Amino acid sequence: MDPRTLQEIIGQGATRPETPQDRREREQLEADLESSPVRGLPIRQRLRNFRPDPESGVRALGGPTAWMRRLRAIEDAVDQHERQLGENWRTLAEELEDPAQFSAAWLELAANWSFAHVNELIERHNRNFPIEARLAMDPRTRDFVRVNGRSYLRDPLDSAWILERFPADRRTALT
Repeated sequence: MDPRTLQEIIGQGATRPETPQDRREREQLEADLESSPVRGLPIRQRLRNFRPDPESGVRALGGPTAWMRRLRAIEDAVDQHERQLGENWRTLAEELEDPAQFSAAWLELAANWSFAHVNELIERHNRNFPIEARLAMDPRTRDFVRVNGRSYLRDPLDSAWILERFPADRRTALT
């Protein structure tokens, strides 16, 4: 096949005619450029402080890491506890007419609720996350850096966690 014919077929090196949409976009860009405060100034170069290494590519092939799966399991377990507690809270409020009786029953339920599985996951997360996620150390605090502005540590769930979300108030439970 003739190389010129191939270039013509794929349109390589050829400019296509300007369409009305192309013209509108070009005019908008020109208008934006005229009012831009950085027009004519050099653009600051953003330097990257990392270099991808081959090991990260190999790790990515294995799918979600252990800490990712564990965090997902924690979130799922917390969601399940919240759903179950919310259902129990509303049902108890409907069954017990007396607010004092509701309060006593709800406090007893909260005190006896078992978070053993999710708290064990949280304990493993708090112990292993910095190593598994390769968290950097902050030399000023001599602790691991914060993740999205907060500590990586998660608090275990207990009756206070329940009462924070579902207070021992019958009127609130019914609304």
